[in-house]
Amino acid sequence: MFISLNVNTIAESNRFSVSGYGVINYSHFDWELDPDRRAAIDVERFVIAPKYRINDTMRLESEIEIEHGGTGSTMEFDKFEEFGEFETEIEKGGEVIVEKLAVVFSFQPSFNLRVGHIIVPVGLVAKRHRPQHYFTTTRPEAAAHLIPTIWHETGVEIFGSLGSLNYQAQIVNGLDSTGFSSRHWIVRGHQLRFETVNAEAPAFVGRLDYAFHENATVGISGYYGDTAANRPKPDVDFDAHVGIVSLHGFYEMNSVKVRGLFLWGMLENADRLSKVNRTLSNNLNVKRTPIGSSALGWYIEAGYDILSFFRGPNNSTEHQDLKDTPSDKALDVFARYDYYDTMASVEGIIFDNPRWERTTWTFGINYHVHPQLVFKSHYSLRRLATKEKNRENTFALGLGFQY
Repeated sequence: MFISLNVNTIAESNRFSVSGYGVINYSHFDWELDPDRRAAIDVERFVIAPKYRINDTMRLESEIEIEHGGTGSTMEFDKFEEFGEFETEIEKGGEVIVEKLAVVFSFQPSFNLRVGHIIVPVGLVAKRHRPQHYFTTTRPEAAAHLIPTIWHETGVEIFGSLGSLNYQAQIVNGLDSTGFSSRHWIVRGHQLRFETVNAEAPAFVGRLDYAFHENATVGISGYYGDTAANRPKPDVDFDAHVGIVSLHGFYEMNSVKVRGLFLWGMLENADRLSKVNRTLSNNLNVKRTPIGSSALGWYIEAGYDILSFFRGPNNSTEHQDLKDTPSDKALDVFARYDYYDTMASVEGIIFDNPRWERTTWTFGINYHVHPQLVFKSHYSLRRLATKEKNRENTFALGLGFQY
C-alpha cells in the first residue's frame, strides 16, 4: 500500500516518468570463413530510462541498460581477429551499464546545459537508437564497427535550438587507445573495463542538425581528442589524437523511410600505437592487433510501408474489405547497403588486411504491430575484400519494443 500511495503521488505531481526499450534477436549464420559458427539468440538489450523534473528549470535524466540478459563473465572464441590465429578470450559478459546520469538546466530554447554522464552525439544512431529507428535486427554495421554504440562519457554539454537548427557541444573524457583493434578500430577504446575512467585528456564533441520537418533532418557531427593519455599506464611518449567527422540524415514521411550516414576518422601515430599495443599484457583483455590510421564507412537504407496501399479512401468494390486497415500498423519492406573499412589506410609496415574491408547488402521486412512494437526479419549478404572465403550470409529475426 505504501508503494502504491507513493506511485500515485508521483504520478499526480507529474514529476517522475519512465521510458525505455528492448530488443531480442535470433541469428542463423552461413559464413564461408567460419562454417562452424552456430545460430544464436540474444536478449540484446533492455533499457530503463527514468526522469525526474525538479522544477521548471532543472530535471534529472538517467538511462540504465541491461545487455545480453544480465551480468557475469563469459568466454568468447574469436579465431579470426588476427591472420587466422586461434584465440580464446575471457571477456566481460552481459552488463548493466549506466548510459546516462545527468542533470539538465533548461534556460531558454537557444541555450541549455547538461552536466554528468551523457550520450556522445556522433553519428545517426547516437540520437536514434530505438528499434523503430533502424530496419535491421541489429544497429547499422557501418556505424557499429567504427564507433561505440551507444557512446556515453562524462562531461558537460551546451545545447539548444535556433529555429530549425539544433546544436550540441560537449567536453567529455576521452578514449583509451589500448582497446583499439583491426576489426573494430576505436570501438573498444570506450573506457568500460575498469571501475574508474581515466580523464587525463578531454575530448571535444560537436553536432549540428537542420530539421526540414519533424521527420526529416540532415546534420554533421564530430569528435576530437587524445587517446594516449587515457591508457591504463603511461606507457607512450607521443600523442594519439582521434578525429571523426560524420554526415547523416533521415527522411521518414508518409510511407517512405530513408536514412543514411557517412563517417570518416583518423588516428595519429597509428603505427607506433600498434607496436606498443602488441606488448600489452594478456590480463588487460584487449586485442593487440594492428590499427588503421584511418577508417571509413557509410550506409544508406530505404523502406516502404506496403500497407499504405490499403489505407485511405478506396472506392474499388474488390477492396472494400481492406478500407479499414488500422493506420497504426505498418509493413516495411527495405534494403540497405553498408560499406566500411576499419583499415582504410595504414602507416609504416602495418599490413592493410583486406578482411576488414566489408560490404553488405541487406533485405528484409519489418512488421509494426503497433508504433511501439515491431517484429523484424532480414537476410544480409556481407562480402569481404579477400580473394577467397569472403562470403558471410546471415538470416535474422528480431523483436523490438519501446515504452
